[in-house]
Amino acid sequence: MTKEKLQTTADFLIKKGFDKPEIGIVLGTGLGQLVNHIKIEVEIDYQDIPNFPVSTVEFHSGKLIFGTLENKKVVVLQGRFHLYEGYSLQEVTFPIWVLNALGIKKLFISNAAGAINLNFKKGDLMLIEDHINLQGGSPLGFANVSDFGERFTDMCEPYDLELRNSAIEIAKNQNITLQKGVYAAVFGPQLETKAEYRYIKIIGADAVGMSTVPEVIVANHLKLPVFAVSVLTDECDPDDLKPVNIPEIIAIAGEAEPKMITLFKELIKY
Repeated sequence: MTKEKLQTTADFLIKKGFDKPEIGIVLGTGLGQLVNHIKIEVEIDYQDIPNFPVSTVEFHSGKLIFGTLENKKVVVLQGRFHLYEGYSLQEVTFPIWVLNALGIKKLFISNAAGAINLNFKKGDLMLIEDHINLQGGSPLGFANVSDFGERFTDMCEPYDLELRNSAIEIAKNQNITLQKGVYAAVFGPQLETKAEYRYIKIIGADAVGMSTVPEVIVANHLKLPVFAVSVLTDECDPDDLKPVNIPEIIAIAGEAEPKMITLFKELIKY
């Protein structure tokens, strides 16, 4: 990770018309339809952006989109990168550094996750209040990280309290069930065993997934306020565990997506 590499990518995007976005948005598995609500000005495939990784997951379309949503300039990652694709933590989070270089002031993140807390149900949204990093490393673990910000980044409140409180108010007004909890990030791509689900519950997580945490760590390093929500696509009950059904997970994400879109659009207005 170098400033030159970052600047090359940012300069390319600025020349393409990515002009002073206020809000960055990361769309997770099965959650790409928010872009239909955006007045799109520029759209670029990841493979055409210098230094960008390329999404290899079939449920992630792999486009960077710039436009207007609720009268705010937004830049959207339609599809993200994961450690299980073979990328490093620095590669996974490179787009967050780029969004910051473009000038965003806030970062909104979505993901699909499994419900560890069995009081939560398929199709619920979960506001992420805190997280547990089980991915075995940090995206800030490189020699010249101090060139970009403080090496020892504080994580006492990784998810912005003001944004969280606003989201709770919006959900209440919109009659959206919004659970609140702790997200555990694992490496993947395999799903968890019964014993692993029990372990994740014991250590205090309410949901589990394979993304988001590295992005949030970098955002905190860059002092970007973060809001993140999980769409709960399956119930991870170790005492009644069924084989994973990926098409069903994607379908449930799609059914729950309108609630997430409403939440994001209303929050952008604040």
